[in-house]
This record gives sequence, structure tokens and C-alpha cells, in this order.
Amino acid sequence: MSPASGPGRSSPGDPTPLVALSIAGSDSGGGAGIQADLRSFAALRVFGTTAITAVTAQNTTGVRRVDPLPPEAVLAQVEAVLDDFGVAAVKTGMLAEAAIVELVAELAAAGRLPNLVVDPVMVASSGALLASEAAVSAYRSRLLGLAMVVTPNLPEAAVLAGARGEEAADQEALARRLGEASGTTVVVKGGHAAGPRSLDVVWHDGALHRFGRPRLATADTHGSGCSFSAAIAAGLADGRGVLEAIDAAGTFVHRAIAGGARWRLGAGPGPLDHFGWSQPEPG
Repeated sequence: MSPASGPGRSSPGDPTPLVALSIAGSDSGGGAGIQADLRSFAALRVFGTTAITAVTAQNTTGVRRVDPLPPEAVLAQVEAVLDDFGVAAVKTGMLAEAAIVELVAELAAAGRLPNLVVDPVMVASSGALLASEAAVSAYRSRLLGLAMVVTPNLPEAAVLAGARGEEAADQEALARRLGEASGTTVVVKGGHAAGPRSLDVVWHDGALHRFGRPRLATADTHGSGCSFSAAIAAGLADGRGVLEAIDAAGTFVHRAIAGGARWRLGAGPGPLDHFGWSQPEPG
């Protein structure tokens, strides 16, 4: 597919896959970040391209080191992809530094990042900080309003909204507050909330929507947020509406968590089964 052909397939019978771009950090343990994004894209039959923002030394037990790349190196990767592929959707993961957040915002403002899904990765599941205060400020002031969908978990939503006390645990209040402030669709994910069901609360077009699934009894959810945002981007690339893409992404991640719960990979929270390897073989 040449850049001139634009996003998507050129005709219904074209065998060329759709293309998505992930701008995110690398996870040496393979469970999250760029690695999870590429597996999610592939599982959903989308060709994944990447721009790595940082190299992390991590495994299932925690993050040992984070080395952000220079913004110029991130830009060079994005330019190389956009110059040669008809990218139909883009997602961001860990951007790490304010300068990289600003860079992505500039590209989005120029209309170069179609169907942009922003996963404002700030804190690893182990508790390690993955974004500076300046980066959080840049998310608020520059990037969120340029996204089609924003997908914070509950702690990230509270940080972005500047919420404290009871409101910091109120998914609906946070989704509404962030959605009204940014003017975009906001999904406050339910993985960190309590209760027998995992509930994703969505602010979209001035109304709240809720997508719930039974909470799975497993700690093996490493990379679930990355996979969710990548799956939304894959759905948007394929022409799904925003709410449909969000719902389908939740179903995909729920199934992947259920499959990975049967694995024993690493000493900490394990990764997801993106490809259904744990499903019984047919026949």
C-alpha cells in the first residue's frame, strides 16, 4: 500500500492488511508496551508498525530501568512509518517525557495521526512511575483534546483530573470530568475498581456508557491496558464506531486475560493470551 492510497483497504477484495501504529515503550519482559500492542494488532488481523519512545528493563515483578529515547529519534521512527504506510489508526502508550508528549501532540494537531487512541501510561502495575510531572501536565494541556479516545485506568484518571478523596475512586465522575474538559471520548477502565464485575465507564458524545464483564480471579493482567487501547485502535482502523470499538476491545482483552490465567510465566503478574493458545484445539 503506497502512502497515496491513504488509510484502509483500496477495495473490498484487497488482501492487504490494515495498518496501525503504536508509539510506546518497549517491555523487555514482553508482556506490555510495544510487544503487547503488536500481539494485539496481529490477533485482530491488523499489521502493526512502531515508534519506540523508551527502552525499559522489566519483567513481571517490576521495572528496573527506563531509558527514554531522544524526541528526534521518536520523530524519525514516526516519519519513516508515515512516509511509507497508509496508517489507519494510531495508539500511544508510555511517552515518558514531556518533550515526547509535546511531539505527539504536534503530529496530532497537524492531522498526521488518524484515529488516535491515547493510553496515558503513567504508573506500572508494580507501582513504578513511568511519566514525569511535566509529562502529566503536557497530557492535560496538549494531547488529550487531540485524541479520538483516551483510556486511563482509575489512578491515571484521578491524576489527570486532579481529583482527590472520594472523587478519585468515582469512575463516572472522572470520566465525565475528563471528557468535558478535553472534549473527547474517555474510557475510565475498571481493572483497579472493586466489585464482582469489571466495569469500563465511557464518556462519549455527552453521555455515560458502561461496559461490564465478570471480574476474573487472576492477577495475570500484565499488559491488559496496552492491549485494550491497541484493540480499540485496531477496531477504529477497521471502520468500527467508537463505542463498538471500545466494547469489542473489552471482549478481546477479557478473553486474553482468561487464557493467560492458565499460564505460569514469571514470578509476578503474568501476561495475556492474545492468540487464544489456551483454547482447546479443534477436533
